Amino acid sequence: MERTEGGRVGQLTVKQYDALERAIVDASRVAILRRGTEFLVIPERLILEQGAEVIVARHPTTGARLTLRLDEVDRLEVMK
Repeated sequence: MERTEGGRVGQLTVKQYDALERAIVDASRVAILRRGTEFLVIPERLILEQGAEVIVARHPTTGARLTLRLDEVDRLEVMK
């Protein structure tokens, strides 16, 4: 992910979108850094909610649902 001049995170690169989509299909874990907190989740869907792209995910151990806006994500890495 790249930061814009205002410090906001820009869109994902094509490679990052591909990796995220593959993680959704394969139910692979993804590490997401947002506001200094790292989340290790299994993404289920990528949706548009109120004009923002949102990752709908679940915690791999508890199964708790979590939604993360892409414009709030500082870093995204698909775990292999």
